[in-house]
Amino acid sequence: MDMLQEFTRRLEEDQVISSIKDPKSLDQFLNTNIQSAFLLTGNISVIKRYVDLLKKNNRFVFLHIEKIPGISYDREGLKFIAKYVKPTGIITTKSSLIQLAKKEGLLTIQRLFLVDTDAVKNGLQTVNDIKPDALEVMPALIPEMISKLKRETNLPIITGGLIQNQLQIEAALGSGAVAVSTGRPWLWKTRKEEKLRV
Repeated sequence: MDMLQEFTRRLEEDQVISSIKDPKSLDQFLNTNIQSAFLLTGNISVIKRYVDLLKKNNRFVFLHIEKIPGISYDREGLKFIAKYVKPTGIITTKSSLIQLAKKEGLLTIQRLFLVDTDAVKNGLQTVNDIKPDALEVMPALIPEMISKLKRETNLPIITGGLIQNQLQIEAALGSGAVAVSTGRPWLWKTRKEEKLRV
């Protein structure tokens, strides 16, 4: 099974991705059963240590490189990430970085903010042109748009942003998202764990 297939399998199994925004959350994440994380903390001097720790614990880790100070958003920055830091992949709002990351063998997640109709139209066009491995749409509280994007792309849809509770996670999943990303540790439970708890 290749890396993308394995990542997709884990997403479908867990249906939640942890967005790690500070070192304390990193420790909390390691105490969960969630298999994938978006890393939005650290800097060039510590990021490899964070990625190594997560990978040692058999987790998939995606760097949101615009959130990691000290890494340039260009070909050399992507080469550094791919050859030295070695995450599973990246998450970014910049389509040019998706193309560079793919050339370096990293999995790619395009983050798309649904601010208006033009953003949706342009985002869909870009996604269909550059073909990231997955699409993260924000905010997650727009189920109709999740359904629309699901119909118009053949990508796994991850959604996040403004999630406050379990009902909002269920609504996003019910609209066609394969997983929900959240920075709220109290929501870091796999769907299997949540169903057992109820």
